[in-house]
Amino acid sequence: MTRTALITGITGQDGSYLAEWLLEKNYRVVGMVRRASTENFERIQPFRDRIELLQGDLLDQWSLVRVLEKTQPDEIYNLAAMSFVPTSWDQPTLTGEFTGLGVTRLLDAMRLVCPKARFYQASSSEMFGKVRETPQNENTPFHPRSPYAVAKVYGHYITVNYRESYHLFAVSGILFNHESPRRGLEFVTRKISDGVARIKQGLASELRLGNLDSCRDWGFAGDYVRAMWLMLQQPQPSDFVIATGQSHSVRDFCEIAFSHVGLDWRKFVRQDPRFMRPAEVDHLIGDASRARRLLGWEPTISFEALVRMMVDADLERFQKRKD
Repeated sequence: MTRTALITGITGQDGSYLAEWLLEKNYRVVGMVRRASTENFERIQPFRDRIELLQGDLLDQWSLVRVLEKTQPDEIYNLAAMSFVPTSWDQPTLTGEFTGLGVTRLLDAMRLVCPKARFYQASSSEMFGKVRETPQNENTPFHPRSPYAVAKVYGHYITVNYRESYHLFAVSGILFNHESPRRGLEFVTRKISDGVARIKQGLASELRLGNLDSCRDWGFAGDYVRAMWLMLQQPQPSDFVIATGQSHSVRDFCEIAFSHVGLDWRKFVRQDPRFMRPAEVDHLIGDASRARRLLGWEPTISFEALVRMMVDADLERFQKRKD
């Protein structure tokens, strides 16, 4: 029997990779999209004809009820959020509405319409913030350092609360940074790979970045959506940290990206105070040993391979424009 999955945020990086993964597993895939004046379906274009799209909004409870009634999903993946951390300082209230309260609206709609479905919430390593211990695991206390991270903590705990209060199969994946050629241009990793391609093609002469010492645990988004699916296949609902267990600085990312095209990053990268955060998260590194043990999950793409993959994809994009 064909299983049905509903993905909010299907047009984003994770949503598009997850949709592809589920289509390979012969799911009926339904994506929830917000009505917007400009539609950005670029990431899902290759398989657009194999999925269904329904309009709904995490700010509108009844639209969520209607989407669930139409879809009758077996699995719900809540990947929609105000996901760019710097924007959360400019729009803190809206970030809270989408990234925090939006989770409550969706869980409550599920409780009313399809309580037997399985629910995945996209939690974030940003919740650890000013870390209390290194590496971070499922029991590490949260100390969020941005409105985005605070909202994610709310979304995380409301998922736990609905699981315990209403006996829903509801889990959170505490995913550390995961990147790909489909990452938005506003994120530092894609900003670097795009900048390298521009400089190599003679379209730019420098790349301006914020804190080069900031360290993250970076993995490949295609690997991480597999972990989301695995969490919903378990006999009992529980939360998992998903990470590579290796930490690299923004400086490391620059070094590999520029050297991949035969350039010295120090000649092109400039630090710009405009890109510094009001409160920085300095060192995130995840302990995913529980996911390895219970889910059988392992990352398949190394940090170096990920950086090269992203640079190559942006070089190819600019080459196509030339042709």
